[in-house]
Amino acid sequence: MKFSVSGGRRLVGKTSVQGAKNSILPILAACVLCRGEVVLHNCPDLSDVVSAINILKHLGLCVEREGDTLCIVSTGITGCSVPDELMREMRSSALFLGAILSESGCARVSMPGGCELGPRPIDMHISALKRLGAECDDERGEMYFTAPKGLVGTHISLWFPSVGATENIMLASAKAKGTTVITNAAREPEIVDLARFLNCCGARIRGAGSSTIVIDGVDRLYACEYCVMPDRIAAVTFLSAAAITHGDILVYDVNREDVMPALMPLEAAGCYIHANGDSIRLKAPERLRCMNIIKTLPHPGFPTDAQAIIMALSTLCEGSTMFVETIFENRFRHVGELLRMGADIKTEGKVAVVNGVNRLHPATVTSTDLRGGAALLLACLSAEGESTLCDIEHIDRGYGHIETDLNLLGAEVLRIK
Repeated sequence: MKFSVSGGRRLVGKTSVQGAKNSILPILAACVLCRGEVVLHNCPDLSDVVSAINILKHLGLCVEREGDTLCIVSTGITGCSVPDELMREMRSSALFLGAILSESGCARVSMPGGCELGPRPIDMHISALKRLGAECDDERGEMYFTAPKGLVGTHISLWFPSVGATENIMLASAKAKGTTVITNAAREPEIVDLARFLNCCGARIRGAGSSTIVIDGVDRLYACEYCVMPDRIAAVTFLSAAAITHGDILVYDVNREDVMPALMPLEAAGCYIHANGDSIRLKAPERLRCMNIIKTLPHPGFPTDAQAIIMALSTLCEGSTMFVETIFENRFRHVGELLRMGADIKTEGKVAVVNGVNRLHPATVTSTDLRGGAALLLACLSAEGESTLCDIEHIDRGYGHIETDLNLLGAEVLRIK
């Protein structure tokens, strides 16, 4: 599929923010651990969510959607393996590993798929599970985990604050014997959301959002009703879309504190930003200013998921902006497509220098990954004339019907199958 974009239109109006992609996926994995009917509100309609639901159904859970609400009913999982084709559909499929192992005492999975952002090994996941008492055999591309004596709480120190590894440890240890302590844990808001959900189900987790998380294992987890947090990267995407089109929009149903690390570059670019309760208004200046140096870091630093989006914005800033990517090796794959549209960008290793130009030109470009695709969509919105954005399946992994939301703000984006 592709988008046909008639660019050069100023975005004006207001829009709400969907539930967080990076929160709903580990929460769905956590449903493997629960008994009864879990009701989840504010669930975004994403292809990655569909993939997670398919894994749950394969494991024997019943899942139904009505609007943005999911009902998941479990009386216990019926197996411990996830087929290769389901694992390959998304990166977050690795999160099911800890939950399945905890629930059934064994787990058979292949390597997960997702965007090709460079090596993202799950070595930390495997090492942590071994610390909890698991054993792992690698059989022709598949990993088979067993826990002969059950999972037992321990102290786990991560060499890097990996979000996925932190979540997998939380899922695996929620019902383990004894206490698990994670040091150098990831501090992202989505970690806090997962802990809140698990605690609503009867888990005993404290310290989420800090570098040390303590999990006291419990015997059982029960069903609950829960509302997924807003998607901070989606909020940044819409605010950046307004900035790159010299627009004026209000984004509501958003947590200002969660979004703030990614808003600082927008303020540096000269945008007027005003937060009031659960809403943020952005009004763009006539000409954006350069943002100096932007370095991606684990939370509470500037998020890597917002790097490509802000880079698209920087192509039209007056002056030069430097990006330093410290999380993923291949997070500049969108640069070549931005160059097709007239951007001036030079890259070397983990550094990209963007020299602002007066305008971008319409072109046919291709999405390279989820956030890179969103960045290219923003570039198309700013370029006067007709642009075509191909391979938008990447975008659908993280944004639910983004063209509908943009069109309500004054854009003209047509989805073509």
